[in-house]
Amino acid sequence: MMASKTDALALLKQDHDDVKALFKRFDATSTDKQRRPIATQICDALRLHAEVEEDIFYPAMRAAIAETDLVDEAEVEHQSVKYLISQIEDENLSSEMFRANVTVLKEYVEHHVTEEEQEMFPKAKAAKVDLAELGKAMMAAKADHG
Repeated sequence: MMASKTDALALLKQDHDDVKALFKRFDATSTDKQRRPIATQICDALRLHAEVEEDIFYPAMRAAIAETDLVDEAEVEHQSVKYLISQIEDENLSSEMFRANVTVLKEYVEHHVTEEEQEMFPKAKAAKVDLAELGKAMMAAKADHG
C-alpha cells in the first residue's frame, strides 16, 4: 500500500523537509537583517509542527505502541526547541547569540527528525495506526491556524 500525500507520516515528513530547506536558506544568508525573517519562518513552522504532533500524532502513538519512551523523549525535545524559539524571537539578543541559538535549534531539529523518521514512523506503520485519519486531523488543525 502506497502512502498518501495526506497521511500523517507524509505530512510530518513534508514539514521536516520544509524546515530543512529554511535552515539551508538561513545558513546561505550573510546578514542578520536577512536572517531574521528566515528565522521567524523557521520558528513559526516549528511551533505549528510541534503543536500538531503533541495534540494529534503523539497521543495516537502513545495509544498504539508499547515503547512510549520514544514519545516521552520527543516531547522533551519539543520543550528544548520551544525554549530556543523563545530565545531566537528575543529582539534584544546579540547577533552572536542569535546565530548560536539558530545553530543549536538546527542541531536539535536534525536529531529529532532522524529519531522520528527512523524509529517512530516505522513503529506507527507496524502498529497499523490509522495514518489517513491522523493526516486529516493534522491538516484540519493546521488549517485552523492558517
